[in-house]
Amino acid sequence: MQAVWKLSKYIKPYILFAIIAPVMMVIEVSMDLLQPTILQHIIDDGIAQNDTSYIVKMFGLMIATSLIGLIGGVGCSIYASRTAVNFSTDLRHDLYETITYFSNSSKDKFTLGKLVTNLTSDMEMLQRALTMLLKIFVRGPMMFVGAIVIVFITARELFPILLIVVPILAFCMYYFTALSGKLFHKVQKVVDVVNTKVQENLAGIRVIKAYNRKNHQIEQFTGVNTQLMKRSMEADQIIGVLAPFTMFVVNLGIVAALWMGAIKVDNNTLQVGVILAFINYLMMVMQGLMSSSMVLVQLARAIPSAGRIVEVLEEKTDLTNPSKPEAKVIQGNMSFENVSFSYLKETEPVLKNISFHVNAGETVGIIGMTGSGKSTLVKMIPRLFDPDSGVVKIDGLPIGNYSLEHLRQSIGFAPQKATLFSKTIADNLRYGKSDATAEEILQALQSANAKEFVDKLDAGAEHLLTQGATNLSGGQKQRLAMARSFIRKPSILILDDVTSAVDSISEKTIQRAIEEQFNVVTKVIVSSKISSIRHADQILVMDDGKIAAMGTHEQLLRESPLYQEMAKTQAEKGVTLSE
Repeated sequence: MQAVWKLSKYIKPYILFAIIAPVMMVIEVSMDLLQPTILQHIIDDGIAQNDTSYIVKMFGLMIATSLIGLIGGVGCSIYASRTAVNFSTDLRHDLYETITYFSNSSKDKFTLGKLVTNLTSDMEMLQRALTMLLKIFVRGPMMFVGAIVIVFITARELFPILLIVVPILAFCMYYFTALSGKLFHKVQKVVDVVNTKVQENLAGIRVIKAYNRKNHQIEQFTGVNTQLMKRSMEADQIIGVLAPFTMFVVNLGIVAALWMGAIKVDNNTLQVGVILAFINYLMMVMQGLMSSSMVLVQLARAIPSAGRIVEVLEEKTDLTNPSKPEAKVIQGNMSFENVSFSYLKETEPVLKNISFHVNAGETVGIIGMTGSGKSTLVKMIPRLFDPDSGVVKIDGLPIGNYSLEHLRQSIGFAPQKATLFSKTIADNLRYGKSDATAEEILQALQSANAKEFVDKLDAGAEHLLTQGATNLSGGQKQRLAMARSFIRKPSILILDDVTSAVDSISEKTIQRAIEEQFNVVTKVIVSSKISSIRHADQILVMDDGKIAAMGTHEQLLRESPLYQEMAKTQAEKGVTLSE
């Protein structure tokens, strides 16, 4: 329940709507409660006495109360919906904003499938619960209490029936609601697993097809889907038993009322209209309990969702801005001082005591075997991760002294996996610079040797990419990712193995453009090919998270056995090592 109270602040801006909705519902329920009493008088005082004028008058009163109830019901629906929709919109905005500021460790902690569930089904659950709370949770208890009070006043002879029926109904509601809440909590956990599995399979669909693992993946999905089916069926069956059982209890009450009523009517101690009114009020008692139980079931499902959302909102990122950030323009001098890092605490570090220095405008190349820590190292520079020990400095200051916005605004980063969004090519490049002009976009495309294939597209730079840019080849995606980093005109340019799918001719064109246009920019180039980094002022040879050797291409060919082995292996495979 603490999570629910924490989220209540999102209702405060719409508190007027949240007050009007129940008030309108009170009007509707009040009118509904008058209907059986009016009907009772029509039968006992109008029809029984053959008083036509009285019947017409009471009939008009019934229509009037119905119209007033209609206005109250419609008004409640409108204001309850406004409250719930605005509540969920604001909460979803803050939740999405929180997720976008997550560090990679926070994202891995929650998993992508769970975060998607938070933004979709959990939000829908809360919105539906709030709507029902403002509408039905006012209607149910008020109708339940109102019907009992009116029966006590107008049909006290039949009131003992309620004393038996109501406790039975109340116990059933409580038991089934509590049980279903626990079951739906388990259902939501399985939904997370299903979402994660679906997302994983769709993201890796090409790999699955390439290795002919479709049947294996289908079997895995069938397993979690069957688990979801069983959990959902178990929860739904519990709820399904509730309605017919309560109806059975109410029907027994109606039979008892007709039996007792018939005896009392025969003895002239009770009128027929009272019996009909009692049956109507008994149905209202059931409806009040049923609707209240529906809200309680929805709340039981929504409370875990609220807890999951609050958990995300309160996640403390390990990447924070300093209280007094450094605002000076970043020149590009960079140094690592005994930097170590591990993705999981108490496991072997991925980076171990990394130390090196790069002057502004210089180029540093990073090469090494797969898994040697190259990509992890460059992710330290824009603070995608913070080191466990040691310090990364830019222009002589620890990077933690700069705000994340200022630091990252000074860095152009093309990651190993070229991520493009389902927008136009121009819009994707503007992620690097939001106000980029058409001329700047053209220049960035030329620098990344992407203009040639972009010009062949019907819409050129306005060509719309599909999700994941599946309508482009791997090399085309890499070149657009480079263009996005170029357009920023950064102080530090990081290229993380972005030419792995680019042909050698295009790579040389890109290298020349970098030398000409970014000669005063600090460049960090990660590659598995020596030809991509041989021109660097300094080359770091990574091995098992450590710098095994450091120097120029010529120095390393003379002094580093590991670098010599890489050069020999690439030469045997026909990879060009020289310009």
